[in-house]
Amino acid sequence: MSETTSNESFGTFPAPNTVHLERILPGPIERVWAYLTEPEKRAKWFSDGPMAAAIGGAVELHFHNNTLGKEAETPERFKKYDGHTISGYITRYDPPHTLGFTFGQGEDASEVLFELSTRPNGVLLVLKHSRLSSREGLLSVSTGWHTHLGVLLAELSGSTLQPFWARFVEVEQEYDKRIPSLS
Repeated sequence: MSETTSNESFGTFPAPNTVHLERILPGPIERVWAYLTEPEKRAKWFSDGPMAAAIGGAVELHFHNNTLGKEAETPERFKKYDGHTISGYITRYDPPHTLGFTFGQGEDASEVLFELSTRPNGVLLVLKHSRLSSREGLLSVSTGWHTHLGVLLAELSGSTLQPFWARFVEVEQEYDKRIPSLS
């Protein structure tokens, strides 16, 4: 994707088990880094929970998606994710440019990588989530990151949040058409 790419651009799939998304966010880069690493800021767009500031350190992500956006009720099929926790560990840590961590633990863990770089029009965030083992997982993760990054952009720019789950369902339908088979 180019630097002029719309902040609603859909992710791409550079490998059968990987999604790649890019967004231009309002800076400075240190502010965006804080929203990735500080639990109270990360909770505003993704999840709270402690995150070590060193390779090999622990990551604990506590999800409360029902607090994101303005919605009366979380749809039944998503209620199981509210209060969900995912543990992992830091794989890359180079403030304020690179953050990587496992999404889960053990042989089934996938991996998340954020890369930040300053651009004339803001901060380019590149997100790659790899080692996803199923098309269903790739669909869920792609849709989730797309929706969460929309919340991050709204938070950083001070704009109105869209209802999280309504947006998730809308985006999910498009990703379902775009994601290749993992066979």
